[in-house]
Amino acid sequence: MPNLRRKNSVNFQFFMKEGQRLWTREESILAINLYCKIPFGQMHAGNAEVKELALLIDRSPGSIARKLGNFASFDPKLKERGVGGLPNVSKLDAQIWQEYMQDWDEQFFESEKLLAKKKHTSIEKIYAVDLENLPPTEGKERERLVMVRVNQSQFRRIVLTNFSNQCCITGIGMLELLVASHIAPWSKDSSNRLSPQNGLALNTLHDKAFDRHLITVTEDLKIKISPKFYKYKNVISIQQNFIDYDGKSLIAPKKFYPDAEFLKIHNDKFEG
Repeated sequence: MPNLRRKNSVNFQFFMKEGQRLWTREESILAINLYCKIPFGQMHAGNAEVKELALLIDRSPGSIARKLGNFASFDPKLKERGVGGLPNVSKLDAQIWQEYMQDWDEQFFESEKLLAKKKHTSIEKIYAVDLENLPPTEGKERERLVMVRVNQSQFRRIVLTNFSNQCCITGIGMLELLVASHIAPWSKDSSNRLSPQNGLALNTLHDKAFDRHLITVTEDLKIKISPKFYKYKNVISIQQNFIDYDGKSLIAPKKFYPDAEFLKIHNDKFEG
């Protein structure tokens, strides 16, 4: 009986371009880590972070950019907008995408540790985690505390980047005034605390109102404000900052759209 495994391997290699090598799992994990961090429109070979990753894993910037485009092809919301990623995705790409979607916190932290290792440093040094001031714990508990601090830092970056560094209600673009606000509470779903689908970029005023359930966002991404605000409709600041936005559309994210289930959790507590 012929050796089919060997035959398939030879045929596959025959169709690969000269000098091309298969992506490893480690390389793909580092690529999806980068995919989460940069806007869709900046996933090109000229991006400084694309170039940096290319040097780290000995690939061309163009190769990195194409891999980012492969991951974009899995995003259903990009497809709905007619923005497609690159074709020819691999089974490994699909597997890693699913792993991320199912457990953002764990997967992202592991990819950050891998990135630190590639840079010949530690994740604690990259994020300036003050180990001396951590509670006197060891092992998994100590790593969990480091993960929380790293993930909190990256959640802000990923969410703000997803909304082009502007408040998704008002369009305010001053980073000093922006907050990465969780839609579903931090304690509600431990596997989706870091998920950009559970985050909105809001200015500090609207973040406070959102946290108090005086503002919510419907599943069709419409802004809804509490009737309580209408009691103060003669106050100019209330009119301009809240009432004027009632029923308007949220500024759409660039990649990751708010998950309907997270929005429903928030809607159910809305003071309507």
